Amino acid sequence: MKKTFNFTVPNKNPERQVEAIKFEIKKYFAREKRKPLPENIDYWDFDCKIGKDETSATVIHPSEINPKISILFSEKEKSFYLEILVKPGYKKKNHNHSEKE
Repeated sequence: MKKTFNFTVPNKNPERQVEAIKFEIKKYFAREKRKPLPENIDYWDFDCKIGKDETSATVIHPSEINPKISILFSEKEKSFYLEILVKPGYKKKNHNHSEKE
């Protein structure tokens, strides 16, 4: 997903629009996580960027998206850019266990 979201939409309260945007993003994450995993992949991971526009977007963790949207809204921005790219995720193998011989 690479999209510019507007906080101001005709016939909609801006606070309700913020909630609608957050809900759309939540649905996108859920939809992507439901996709079947290819072999040797443990889970779906996400690379995220957010900013006032595409050029100023900075990398953030997925859990930081909603708070960042709230900050941008409180700063009276008219819109913001969000990029969410799906990538394969791998669980870290624990190599601390020594095998008994």
